[in-house]
Amino acid sequence: MDVKKILIERGIRATRSLGQYFLVDDGVASRMVEYAGVERGDVVLEIGAGVGSVTEKLERKAKKVYAVEKDKELCELLRVRDEGKESITEVIEGDFMKIALPDFDKVVASIPFSLSSAITYKLLLHPAGFGLAVLLYQKEFAQKLVAKPRSKSYGRLSVISQALAEIEILELVHRDAFYPSPPVKTAIVRLKEKEGENRLVEDKDKFFEFVTAAFDHRRKKMRTIFKASSSGSLALAELDKRPEELTPEEFVKLAELWI
Repeated sequence: MDVKKILIERGIRATRSLGQYFLVDDGVASRMVEYAGVERGDVVLEIGAGVGSVTEKLERKAKKVYAVEKDKELCELLRVRDEGKESITEVIEGDFMKIALPDFDKVVASIPFSLSSAITYKLLLHPAGFGLAVLLYQKEFAQKLVAKPRSKSYGRLSVISQALAEIEILELVHRDAFYPSPPVKTAIVRLKEKEGENRLVEDKDKFFEFVTAAFDHRRKKMRTIFKASSSGSLALAELDKRPEELTPEEFVKLAELWI
């Protein structure tokens, strides 16, 4: 698919203020689908389908594809593409952050950079779970996902993501893979939901609230933030640490005392 040609012919321009860049590299799109291990029995959710560069690759592997796209013109383009043939793709026109999500097994998407945090949290906190996701992020954002305690990039996103998912940065992507070329480096990241015996958090929403409250005062010690006593079950070494010093596992341990 010649994405750049389609965009130019139709006069479609990326909204850079929203971090919108169209993936034009077929090789990157194909590898994203491969990294997700998409098989014929999978129902896949795509966020920000654009002109269908990733959608096209998913259609060759999946059972069903839900292509979410906010832009009306792009939705029409996606639908026209499938006119006259039976398609496994259902185009959902709407804002990903506002729609009710359909049932799905996996997520594969090149998402708007400006919505990286919001989209990631919606997937991580989705009541039905998200299974496995392969997403294109800014490199800096990807590094926050896997950051370690006491590092500059470590924060709420790191804790929540690592507590709820196994995360891998799979490869860095060159700027020419997009049109227009973004001013930042990008990375393909795979998030696999922690389930079964690997599951650390039962109430995801309350854990999110707990970690958020802690990082609102990241320079203070946990004992001060939550006004915990030094007696009984709360006499823990973790209470004398600041949020930025605690591992995701230690956050889980402390959260269980409040949740």
